[in-house]
Amino acid sequence: MSVGAANVGAMAQDVEVGRAVATAAFGDRVAEAVEHKRTQLVVGLDPSVDLLPVELRGDAHLGPDACADAVARFCCGIVDAVGPEAVGVKLQLAFFEALGAPGLQAFEDACDYARAAGLLVIADGKRADIGSTARAYAAAYLEPRGDRPPRADALTVNPYLGRESLEPFLAACRRQGAGLFCLVKTSNAGGDVQDLALSDGRPLWQQVADLVAEWGAEIVGSRGLSSVGAVVGATHPRAVGEARRLLPQAILLLPGVGAQGATPADIARGFTSGPASALVAATRSVIYAFRGTGLDWRTAALGEAARLRREIWKASGW
Repeated sequence: MSVGAANVGAMAQDVEVGRAVATAAFGDRVAEAVEHKRTQLVVGLDPSVDLLPVELRGDAHLGPDACADAVARFCCGIVDAVGPEAVGVKLQLAFFEALGAPGLQAFEDACDYARAAGLLVIADGKRADIGSTARAYAAAYLEPRGDRPPRADALTVNPYLGRESLEPFLAACRRQGAGLFCLVKTSNAGGDVQDLALSDGRPLWQQVADLVAEWGAEIVGSRGLSSVGAVVGATHPRAVGEARRLLPQAILLLPGVGAQGATPADIARGFTSGPASALVAATRSVIYAFRGTGLDWRTAALGEAARLRREIWKASGW
């Protein structure tokens, strides 16, 4: 990864500083970052080779290494562009995994680059399993790599397998200052599982929210925010308000603003526990803002990120 690797190396000292403070509770680190930068925007990095700027995808047809190099350069360029406007980035692992081993190296390079730029890094992998498999997932993303920091500050996980499947991730939160975002009510339209009615009439996702609140109560930082957060789709505004009531100490990760149709006004109720009690994820509307505009891709991404930052902060009421 020529561009990514070179830039990451140049910022090695900054990465070491990040590693030194990584053991602080995740909720505390989010609160400090949000209040310092006055932004709750998280920019998603879902790099599809076919949608990259022409200047980057020109050699992608040469093979997986060239594709991954283009992806790494794109992610680093987006980080450079949106860094002043965002508190973090969320990397969707599937887009990197699709490129094989070179893609996973691009993922690592992008994580290191974003951390060196002072951004929180969320790996969007929706991982969970039982026993040794869950421990391996936790080690892969949330535990230090020798003398290097963990690949990510936080990981999205699927709580529908129960407490046992999440225990290794919770242990990483306690030991390493990692964060989790548990899928509770996702942004997709299908509700055939999450909205199933329980015997008391409540939807299943609300019971899951109760469990997430219980697990997260064990790992609350000095700022009153838990290291165990919840993914709640901004495309379901009423669910955002209900999730906030059920999860008063959790950081809500709210995807769906932008290309999926949600607006900053839809998520205002997510911030009633404080300015850092929710993070808003926007992806395609930011990283592909250049398409059809004629603007440079970095300029377009910066413009859209700046707009969203202002509107989200205003909607949050802080």
